[in-house]
Amino acid sequence: MTSPHGSSGVALPGSFPAVRPRRLRTTPALRRLVAATRLHPAELVLPVFVREGIDAPVPVAAMPGVVQHTVESLVAEAHRCVEAGLGGIMLFGVPLVKDARGSGGDDPDGVLNVATRAVADAVGDDLVVMTDLCLDEFTDHGHCGVLDARGRVDNDATLERYADLALAQAAAGSAMLGLSGMMDGQVGWVRAALDAAGFTDVALLAYAAKYTSGLYGPFREAVASSLVGDRAAYQQDPAGGVAEAVREVALDVAEGADLVMVKPAGPHLDIVAAVAAMSPVPVAAYQISGEYSQIVAAADRGWIDRDRVVRESLLGIRRAGAQVILTYFALEVAHSL
Repeated sequence: MTSPHGSSGVALPGSFPAVRPRRLRTTPALRRLVAATRLHPAELVLPVFVREGIDAPVPVAAMPGVVQHTVESLVAEAHRCVEAGLGGIMLFGVPLVKDARGSGGDDPDGVLNVATRAVADAVGDDLVVMTDLCLDEFTDHGHCGVLDARGRVDNDATLERYADLALAQAAAGSAMLGLSGMMDGQVGWVRAALDAAGFTDVALLAYAAKYTSGLYGPFREAVASSLVGDRAAYQQDPAGGVAEAVREVALDVAEGADLVMVKPAGPHLDIVAAVAAMSPVPVAAYQISGEYSQIVAAADRGWIDRDRVVRESLLGIRRAGAQVILTYFALEVAHSL
């Protein structure tokens, strides 16, 4: 069938005219009108680092544009998040002193808890203040839990420490705790501890499908990680299947997770989609440090268009089904939307 302009259309049965999908792609306004996937600042969360013992922000070499904040500069960043309309901010602490138990994690005067109080006091009614609940930033061995006599992570002993951290972070004003350690039973254990202490309104974001990945490298510089080796004994294997991830999500939801997370996002969009299809709670995905740094490095060399690729990467995560995206591009993207 030929259109009045001589271009070929697609003939449909019956009396339908020729269909030309390109009609809806001819102008930016038309493309915007019919877009099936959109980004909104309220769906974005900015991960940030706060470091003890510094008097000015320190750039993270492996993550150009990202810094380790002072408490004061972090509060200013939180205000910028509010002004940009972001949904939340996720805090990670970088302490001066570490030990085998990660004592700094539940110390009320530890850097993460001090920073959480400051940010919650400044913007807590206008921004979801989230905190990373894990031991890896605070342990001298760099693992996400307490080690046993053989040097392996002791799951149950770690749960007890997670409860300590949860209570400290809730008392500091965190509205949502990011359970990122991948310990069995962590959601139920922390939920029970919070409820018993009266923190029934503090929400839990369960890192339900967190993979051992080569893309965490820049993050480990940002938190001054002490890790030697890897976390393959407790994080999921990238070679694992969808069924494993869905099973982990179901367990966390049954234990009381308010949101569930897939991390890293980009390499695991099939997992994001599968989790979104079955989860009764909102699904988050974390575009991690290595994903950020790859885009920034390629853009800095002129190999890709930074703005286009950042937007495309986030649209892919959103299209896969994530309702919340943690990304270091959050402020940058929010200002362009």
